[in-house]
Amino acid sequence: QLQLAESGGGLVQPGGSLRLSCAASGDTTCINTLGWYRQAPGKEREMVATITHGGTTTYSDTVKGRFTISRDTTKKFSLQMNSLSPDDTAVYYCTVNEGCYYEASTTDYWGKGTLVTVSS
Repeated sequence: QLQLAESGGGLVQPGGSLRLSCAASGDTTCINTLGWYRQAPGKEREMVATITHGGTTTYSDTVKGRFTISRDTTKKFSLQMNSLSPDDTAVYYCTVNEGCYYEASTTDYWGKGTLVTVSS
């Protein structure tokens, strides 16, 4: 029903900034939550930031104060990353939870991921 595509990943030096974007295609009428997750080498995938339909944001402790998630349009949202550290190196995935209130369940959609490498 929905397809997601990340963009903006790449190589950046420690202390630098990068902005990731996610574009959704399909019926976005009943999107409940949008978010970013990441998976570093040898580690489990972890939540980075989420934003609800109403605009409520949540951040992991490791990125609070440095990252900002924003809903840019109905079908696009982004993650502004500042003061990047080598610890932020990971594949970043955008995700959307979709499902109208009258449906029996919701569905999580995932992008294919974009690599962010923080290194000097």
